[in-house]
Amino acid sequence: MSSKKVDWKEWIRTIIITVAVFLLLRIFIVMPIVVEGPSMEPTLQNSDRLIVEKVSKHFTDIQRFDVIVFHATSTRDYIKRVIGLPGETIAYRNDKLYVNDEFVEEPFLAEAKQHLAEEESYTTDFTLAEDVPGNYETIPEGYVFVLGDNRPDSTDSRRLGLIPIEQVVGQALFTYWPINSWQWIE
Repeated sequence: MSSKKVDWKEWIRTIIITVAVFLLLRIFIVMPIVVEGPSMEPTLQNSDRLIVEKVSKHFTDIQRFDVIVFHATSTRDYIKRVIGLPGETIAYRNDKLYVNDEFVEEPFLAEAKQHLAEEESYTTDFTLAEDVPGNYETIPEGYVFVLGDNRPDSTDSRRLGLIPIEQVVGQALFTYWPINSWQWIE
């Protein structure tokens, strides 16, 4: 009879340790998220499930074109692509990104742009100073400028303004569901 008690104690201890490890991973290291809406198409689709890692933001700076998750409101997280970093000016002219008045290629938009007529723009013209809430000349320290990959249908920094880095939850790593669209996010 005592061996059965030991077996139950071992099972309970194993379950408690497993739950504790899972919670630590979920709270501090990675989290699952579901994409809601079309704002990151074609990179991410509505209802894609992905893993966001939360650690690297404490050790490395956010880079241009990272796909991040941030607290947009007290109840909603958004997923967008970092376009502008602290100290930079951002502008779009003739469907081209300019950072500090220098053209920057956006290869992840090639697929979406190939379906446009020649005279159509995928991203409407704007400048950081004139068209983005806050009317900043440059992005201040502690903030980033984000856009959705689906520029015609995205609520991003053009409407929300600059995103405080302290509101960044983490960087999207890969989609895991649906299984046939598993991919590393670049």
